[in-house]
Amino acid sequence: MLQYPQIDPVAISLGPVQIHWYGLMYVVGLTAAWWLGRRRAHRLGLNHDDIGDLIFYAAVGIILGGRLGYVLFYGLEQLLANPLWLFRVWDGGMSFHGGLAGVLMAAWLFARKHRLAFFQLTDFIAPLVPIGLGAGRLGNFINHELPGRISDVPWAMVFPPMMGLGPEPRHPSALYEFALEGVVLFAVLWWLSSRPRQRGMISGLFLTCYGAFRFTVEFVRLPDPHLGFIAFGWLTMGQLLTLPMLIAGLALVVWARRQPVNEAKTAVAS
Repeated sequence: MLQYPQIDPVAISLGPVQIHWYGLMYVVGLTAAWWLGRRRAHRLGLNHDDIGDLIFYAAVGIILGGRLGYVLFYGLEQLLANPLWLFRVWDGGMSFHGGLAGVLMAAWLFARKHRLAFFQLTDFIAPLVPIGLGAGRLGNFINHELPGRISDVPWAMVFPPMMGLGPEPRHPSALYEFALEGVVLFAVLWWLSSRPRQRGMISGLFLTCYGAFRFTVEFVRLPDPHLGFIAFGWLTMGQLLTLPMLIAGLALVVWARRQPVNEAKTAVAS
C-alpha cells in the first residue's frame, strides 16, 4: 500500500495570483504538440508559422469544447445553480470528449483555410495529442481528482481526507490513464505514423485505442459521485461517452483501408 504524495495543486503563488499544476499541464501538452508538429510540418506542405496557428486553433477548441463538454455532461445542475461556475476552469472540470469535439471543429476550420483534406489533417494531429492527454492526467492526480475504486493491489493508494474518501487504499486510476492515454498511445501512434498510411487510419486508431483504454480504466475509476453508475450497475458516464467513440474509431479504420495513402506535400519554407 502506498501513501498519496503530498503535492500542492498550486505550483506558483504570487500574491493573489495562483498558477495551478493543472493549468501548467495544458502548457506542456500544447508546447509538445507544437514542437512535434514542427518536425513533421513538411508532410502537409506547412511551415513553422502554420503549425503555430494550428496549435492556437487547437488550444481554443480544447478550452471551449472541454469546459462546455464538462458542464453539459457532468455539471449541468451546478451551472444552473451558479452560471459563473462555467468560467472557474482553475478548479478543474474539463471533459476530454468535449475537448475532442472542439479540436475537430478547429481542425475543420484550419483544413478549409489551408485546403487540406480533413482526415489528412486529423491524421497529422492525432500523434501530437497523447503527450497532452498524459500531462492532463498528471494534473488530475496532483489536483486530487479521479480517485479509483477500493483495491488491495500492492500499489493501491490512500487518498487525502480532503477528497471525502475513507481510509481504504484505492487504485491510482489517474496514473493508469497517464500511462495508457499518454505514454502508450503516443508510442503507438508516433511509430505507426512514421511512414505514410491510408487516409483516416491514424485518426481511427487514435479513437479506437483511446476508447479501449478509457473504457477499461473506468472499471477501476470511481464514478462521479453526483452521477454514479448510469446503467446496469456498472456503466459510467465516461464509458457511455467513450463507447460511440470506440465504435466510430473501428468504423474509421475499416473505411480507411480503402482510402489512398497520405502523400507528403512539397515543403514550404519556414
